[in-house]
Amino acid sequence: MGRPSDDAVVIQKGKKPGDPFVITVNCPDKAGLGCDICWIILDFGLYIVKGDITTDGIWCYIVLWVFPTPTSPTVRWSNIKERLLAVCPAFSVSAYLNETPPKPEASQVYLLTFCSTDRKGLLNDVTRVLCELELMIQRVKVTTTPDGRVMDLFFITDNLELLHTKKRRDDSCDKLLAVLGESCTSVDIRSAGYKNDSVPRISSLSQTAAAEIFQSEITEKQELSLALSPDVKKLKHATVMIDNSLSPAHSLLQINCVDHKGFLYDIMCILKDFDIQISYGRFSPVNKGHRDLDLFIRQRDGLKIVNVEKQEEVISRLKLEMLHPLRVIITNRGPDTELVVANPVELSGRGRPMVFYDTTLALKVLGICVFSAEIGRHSTENGEWEVYRFLLEENCKYKLGSMAVKNQIVDKVRRTLMGW
Repeated sequence: MGRPSDDAVVIQKGKKPGDPFVITVNCPDKAGLGCDICWIILDFGLYIVKGDITTDGIWCYIVLWVFPTPTSPTVRWSNIKERLLAVCPAFSVSAYLNETPPKPEASQVYLLTFCSTDRKGLLNDVTRVLCELELMIQRVKVTTTPDGRVMDLFFITDNLELLHTKKRRDDSCDKLLAVLGESCTSVDIRSAGYKNDSVPRISSLSQTAAAEIFQSEITEKQELSLALSPDVKKLKHATVMIDNSLSPAHSLLQINCVDHKGFLYDIMCILKDFDIQISYGRFSPVNKGHRDLDLFIRQRDGLKIVNVEKQEEVISRLKLEMLHPLRVIITNRGPDTELVVANPVELSGRGRPMVFYDTTLALKVLGICVFSAEIGRHSTENGEWEVYRFLLEENCKYKLGSMAVKNQIVDKVRRTLMGW
């Protein structure tokens, strides 16, 4: 299809300190383009302040005002531009007809192995480096020995598609060694011998834990375990409406929800899964912790959404994702304490970025070490989920058997994931 013009993506720095960066995308439209753009912005740890979206189904114009989040890895703006250009279609017959682009080829998987002395925050420090290097974690196996050593295996893919070169592998190992310091005894990256075209299933969860975390509707009891602090009760105030009376050609989707990191990605992801196109949209800065969005939408066939059942399905899904885009619980795994984090997966099979990083960051801030970690997928009748499981180590500061401590861990992890 070729590469779009460099002018298709323009990133401008704020005129004065404290002003947001402005990202402008001006290119042919394609199905799911808004979702792809928001995924990349979230992957780089950026927070969207406000935005405008306009498209006629053939050409689109998107303007987003963004800030790096305080906890995000170092932002390389030139890399963001390259990643955004990669998802913008060059002008072609298929772009003009707004045909669904072919599914991208599966990426080669590489195995990163490192051995080091264990310490608090080690897993997050490594994850931070991988994020800055644009290396995506697909699976991880963390092993801690009785003598305080760790051997970690990360199965990764490269967003830059350069790990097949010796220079890219050496540069990545050097960056990891610089962060890990003298405590690290070895770092190695080599091909895992397969491509990322199949995602491993998560090992079995207990029926109780699975029922709690994958519920399609959150009960009052589950509100207490998924969102512990009193102030999160305002989550229930999210409203979603579809109005067909204001435009002859479009349905108006109105959303009012509590602000959270990745809120626009969550909305775009759902609309993409329902094959719904945005013709025009505008969302303003946060007002008293809430977001107001007005989106003029239509179906892929160009018609308004008049079917009542489909309206209810779209509204129900949006409400649930605005209330609980990420699920966090503490459960028991035999004699051990396990933290479980889950998020829905796009129909395309792509998971949410930065979840592993944010979770390990929260545990690092709390001073809790991870004995082992696992990433995988779990399928339910409501779709596929990406699941992160962390076995936590006991220490003198936290008695993990205490309900108050468990609540504190869930609350901290959830707040970090949501950007609160």
